[in-house]
Amino acid sequence: MNKKLVAALSGGAALLALTGCGGDGGNKKLDDWAKTVCDQMQPQVKKIQDANHLIAGAQSEEDSKKVQQTDSAAFQANSDAYKALATGVQNAGAPPVKDGESNQQNAVKALNGLSGAYADLKKRIDGLDTGDKAKFGDELKKISTDISKLGGQSDDALKKLQAGDVGKAMSKQSGCQKTSVSPSESKK
Repeated sequence: MNKKLVAALSGGAALLALTGCGGDGGNKKLDDWAKTVCDQMQPQVKKIQDANHLIAGAQSEEDSKKVQQTDSAAFQANSDAYKALATGVQNAGAPPVKDGESNQQNAVKALNGLSGAYADLKKRIDGLDTGDKAKFGDELKKISTDISKLGGQSDDALKKLQAGDVGKAMSKQSGCQKTSVSPSESKK
């Protein structure tokens, strides 16, 4: 029941990992902006990875209360990390490119939306009755379905922020190098 949840959470975190190849651009202002954003991004992506690993570890857990506690903590961690990402992008200012300000604001809105969505998921999971395993499992499946929708909501704005020269500049920064954000899943 938790495998869908893990896959969905991983999808949202994957949006933050950049895949662009380093460019040869010489735009110092853009490179400085990218460094500012990427330096703040790396620790938040690590928090998301850690939260997803917690969920992956709870896959085989039979105790509904422990699953609830683990997922609740992971949702809170993801909410905090996405909020910090939004704040980092906001504080960095608009990237010095055409449509930089609107792309920045769209990305901030999307990241704040993810933060709020994970906070709502935490409230939902905290409110579940762990005494009825069947009902708990059904509700957890509903939460998994809702999580899988989150990735698409922020995907466009983040892609726009990371497009073109901005994406090239970000991909050169160590804090934005693509890392594996998917938890390793054990085969059953």
